[in-house]
Amino acid sequence: MRLLAALLASLATACLAAEAPKIPPGAAVATFAGGCFWCMESDFDEVPGVLATISGYTGGHTVNPTYEEVSSGTTGHAESVEVIYDPKKVSYEKLLDYYWVHIDPTVKDRQFCDVGSQYRTAIFYHDEAQRKAAEASKRRIEATKPFKAPIVTAIEMAGPFYPAEEYHQDFYKKNPVRYQFYRKGCGRDARVKELWGARAGGH
Repeated sequence: MRLLAALLASLATACLAAEAPKIPPGAAVATFAGGCFWCMESDFDEVPGVLATISGYTGGHTVNPTYEEVSSGTTGHAESVEVIYDPKKVSYEKLLDYYWVHIDPTVKDRQFCDVGSQYRTAIFYHDEAQRKAAEASKRRIEATKPFKAPIVTAIEMAGPFYPAEEYHQDFYKKNPVRYQFYRKGCGRDARVKELWGARAGGH
């Protein structure tokens, strides 16, 4: 009974939403949706100047949604990442450039093997400067992209961001074998390379 109680307690803890990291003085926040947030988090963690990333849900209409609710496609949320960064070390424009070559911006309501509005791509801006930068970045990508398909990635005002359950945070570190199996099986890096060629992101 004692072991069962401990297991139930650990499961309950894992299902709790993670706490949003505190933003250090001088830091800024960027929010991106690009399909599976496990992959987005692991990609942005590699960027020098990024202080923290957190997986979560935004762009929807349900308060404090669970992963199961978001996965049903009924809450309107997208799996997203909040990127906390040091503007003195990496600019928002650089983060935008990095974002584009790590996603497939040519498909609506899906990314790679994941289908549904919760996997849509979107840039969620936090102020007017970010909106202008995002729109300029999108125009630049449209003019220089190495593929013919149009860009369908949305640019939207950021709303409430709900951190995902604790077990989703840093999933690629906690469950590296399962993560790599998913990422390769989903064809994410192969599709990104097919689209962007030498400019492709990857991991």
